[in-house]
Amino acid sequence: MRTERNGTGDGTGVTDGVDGVDGVDGVDGAEEPAETAAPPHSAPATPGDATPGGDATPEPPRRSRWRRRRTWVAVGLSLLLFLPPAVAEAALRLNYAGDPAPGTRTRHRDALWLGHAWVDGRRTDADVARLADRLKDTGIRDLYVHAGPLEHDGTLPPTAHPRARRLVSALHRAAPGIRVQAWLGDKLATESPDGLRLERAATRAAVLASTRQILAAGFDGAHFDLEPLHSGDRDYLALLDDLRALTHAHHAVLSVAAHQIDPLPAFHSFWGTTTGHPKWWSQSYFGQVARRVDQIAVMSYDTMQPLRSLYGGYVAQQTSLALEVTPATTDLLMGLPFYHENRFGHWAHAETVPAAVRGVRLGLSRTDADRSRFGVALYVDFAATEADWRAYRDGWVK
Repeated sequence: MRTERNGTGDGTGVTDGVDGVDGVDGVDGAEEPAETAAPPHSAPATPGDATPGGDATPEPPRRSRWRRRRTWVAVGLSLLLFLPPAVAEAALRLNYAGDPAPGTRTRHRDALWLGHAWVDGRRTDADVARLADRLKDTGIRDLYVHAGPLEHDGTLPPTAHPRARRLVSALHRAAPGIRVQAWLGDKLATESPDGLRLERAATRAAVLASTRQILAAGFDGAHFDLEPLHSGDRDYLALLDDLRALTHAHHAVLSVAAHQIDPLPAFHSFWGTTTGHPKWWSQSYFGQVARRVDQIAVMSYDTMQPLRSLYGGYVAQQTSLALEVTPATTDLLMGLPFYHENRFGHWAHAETVPAAVRGVRLGLSRTDADRSRFGVALYVDFAATEADWRAYRDGWVK
């Protein structure tokens, strides 16, 4: 997900932020281009290939055995490199097969991410009325309104959300029953020297103070998106423990945007060693985070999958993996891509709302079809099309 540092990400496309930079989510399923031409000629003969009389000189047996052994080693290495991804992609296709179970529809616990324009004065009362009308007859209960970003020291300037109190009051009047949460985020200094440092106690204390600030502004909860957040980060867990105590003392909601879960065992370790960016979380760590919050929303997009079937199968897998470790007391939400960028890590023709919804329903059907604390989260309002909204309604709400 992209965290809008300058508050300009509304109606201008999703351009700045953390997850848009890494963009390497998922297992690459793109096919290698086929060779189009043979070598122009054969390699010339070398001295010693034949005797002057034309009789071939027999190759020494030892050299022949070594060549055969070297060939089999090369074949084995090729299988080790290419077989696991091929098997994984085949499994994703199978994950997308079949029919969702009856009743795997909205539980009326869905959410929508809203851009910064809602709190800086660009949105009007007429926009609020249109949004309230849009939300009718959907499953959306929570709105994550971008009210940050946090500064790298954890503080939140009041100038970041000058119209927040007015917006929350207007939404409560126009859409009774809707909860308005403040979406706060920042880049973490986990892969570069620049960013927020959770290992500093003073920074975590400042994040708590910022949370008190947004709750005092009338928000019903705090939604955190801190990236890139590496699997196993204990400082993040400590922050969540403190945040939960704070939000519950104010009868408010604590929610987080979560990284995807390893699609293959320990994949985050492999990818981190290879690229320096261990994008995924282990399933165990995902469960540790889920036990500390009221809501956890998986950013199940930017998966690098080139086909709808592979993307949908990936979402089905992610849904099942998340369901297995999310406690029944926590709302689990799966992200839907309400945006249409084409860049490294995301193909708009593959990552579609219909494919995501079908994947969510398949994963829910196979793992915990009757789970009540479950929903989808729509990212993001200012990039959504009417087709996205229609697909959400037709595939998930009806």
